[in-house]
Amino acid sequence: MDNRVKDILDISEQTVSSMPPRQPLHMQVQDLTARPEARIAPTQGPTRTFAWRIALFVPALLGTGLLVSAMYGWLAETGMTQLEWVLLALIGMTFIWVTLSVSTVGVAIAGLLAREKAETRSPRDVTPMDVALLVPIYNEVTSDVFGNAAAMLNDLARQNSPHRYTLFVLSDTRDPQIAEDERRAYAALAAQTPKGFAVHYRRREMNTDKKVGNLVDWITGWGAAYEAMVVLDADSLMTGRAIDRMADELSTDPQAGLIQTFPVLIGARTVFARLQQFSNIAYGWLLAEGLAKWARTEGNYWGHNAIIRTRAFAESAGLPYLQGRRGKAELILSHDFVEAGLLRRAGWQVRFLPRVSGSFEETPGTLIDYVLRDQRWCRGNLQHLRLLGTKGLHPVSRYHLFHGAVAYLLSPAWFVLLVIWALLGVDSETNVVRYFNEANPLFPDWPPEMSHIDSAVFLMIMYAMLLTPKLVGAGIIALHPKATRVYGGRSAFLTAFLVEIVLSIAYAPILMIQQTRAVIRALLGQSDAWAAQSRHAQNYPLRTLVRFHWVETLLGLVLLTGLASGLVSLWLLPIVASLCLAIPLSALSGWAMPQGLPSGLLMHCPQTIREPAIVGRAREERSRLRTLLNASKLPAE
Repeated sequence: MDNRVKDILDISEQTVSSMPPRQPLHMQVQDLTARPEARIAPTQGPTRTFAWRIALFVPALLGTGLLVSAMYGWLAETGMTQLEWVLLALIGMTFIWVTLSVSTVGVAIAGLLAREKAETRSPRDVTPMDVALLVPIYNEVTSDVFGNAAAMLNDLARQNSPHRYTLFVLSDTRDPQIAEDERRAYAALAAQTPKGFAVHYRRREMNTDKKVGNLVDWITGWGAAYEAMVVLDADSLMTGRAIDRMADELSTDPQAGLIQTFPVLIGARTVFARLQQFSNIAYGWLLAEGLAKWARTEGNYWGHNAIIRTRAFAESAGLPYLQGRRGKAELILSHDFVEAGLLRRAGWQVRFLPRVSGSFEETPGTLIDYVLRDQRWCRGNLQHLRLLGTKGLHPVSRYHLFHGAVAYLLSPAWFVLLVIWALLGVDSETNVVRYFNEANPLFPDWPPEMSHIDSAVFLMIMYAMLLTPKLVGAGIIALHPKATRVYGGRSAFLTAFLVEIVLSIAYAPILMIQQTRAVIRALLGQSDAWAAQSRHAQNYPLRTLVRFHWVETLLGLVLLTGLASGLVSLWLLPIVASLCLAIPLSALSGWAMPQGLPSGLLMHCPQTIREPAIVGRAREERSRLRTLLNASKLPAE
């Protein structure tokens, strides 16, 4: 063990927690049943904001209305039955959200064609601020967290920034060994912190209220010393320029309470992670552009990679407990959407800047890890339905809350549609649905008189609408030679696009079933223990894969039997195949993609072909800290 490592480890033995003198800031718990008096006068956005919102919702409503009308025409030829009314309602409820995605892309393209200029501010308008960089963690991989922090601080030191930055690692870790690693890693980080920056570490004895409580503990203990806080996740990575730009924007906009960036996915090495990364980078920017256009000052918050005005947050976004089952107090889980809504309720603007480059995060490496993370989010997002009645919320904030819940409720709706479609069969002879005749509801009318539905037409329309955002995003890139070059060329990009489409279609039915199960568990009040997110892919054993995916496999085999006997339409074959192959597809998701494959099959994107400098520096810092921590566990010579 060299002397430098030994010195750092000696320091860490003396360092349990290092925090500056306390400067408390009161955190006001909000009353959701009473409209508050706005702390600042809410501003009216430009008149074009209303026009963008009309451009979003009107085409979506018209498109859904036309489809429902056409479906009604087909179904009503022989009179509407109860089952057909249910089917029509489900089609309308699911299709409206598909058309909203398409409208968002349309708004983005219209905005790009209109060449709207962003508001520009002179550097002289920037007022220096004290900004806290907050990294809340819970049983994370220590070297990754502190390696990212070191890379960000070093990159910030290269900026000629008027702002003063302080980094806080706020630990809720329960594992004693990980906690010891955190103390040693903090000592190493403190020993190499660039001049002019400060770093602090605090580990709570009791992790009350999870991440919400972790941040509240910091605000009520030290928040008064900092005008703004940049909230990061354990896997967040931001360039110094991105952080500095967010701080400049907040400084020059006195009405902004929160500014959110669009994080780009990095570090994808497995099939499933690369699928998510390619989709995020190739198509996500278009949806982000559209969202920024119509949301304007009523944006949303995703819990990380955002800057927040500390006092505004303390005064306006303190979360109460909800009354849960049997009167038990219940923590608001998906707190970020709610906090954004409460800030806007108090008059503060919530802005989204999708073009701030240099904001990164990681994604789960396997299908199972993705589903486990999704299950944790599901219960919190369904809570949003109970918060829609909060007094004083802006209508767009209510929409964000509702959309968060619908994102999960759509899966059960799709599943019911799938079941009905399977039961309807291919014609009146294969229809296996029994329902009651309206004239004589006590006796079943068999065989039921069902009007013919052209399954092919409906499914083709639905697939086309689902794929439209991707097709438009890919088309824009494919038509611009400069854009395709950063993807390895047009041929490589189009190949990657096709691979992504095929894999997305393959995994979609499996995710539908898993989200349906998550919704049912949430509605039954079954909760999962708070566990750290798995950020490193692992190959799960066959026993785990079978236990995790037996429901999808069983449903697939049932549908396959229906296909073989001619009872189920062949148009459901892609869904049946995915469900039957759920176990091998899940195993494939964690396969580390070998670099020897052609560029298109690797689904390369700009961040994989030319790695951002900050990502490379973070990897080096992670490796250095990993070596240091492993050295500390070796027996002394």
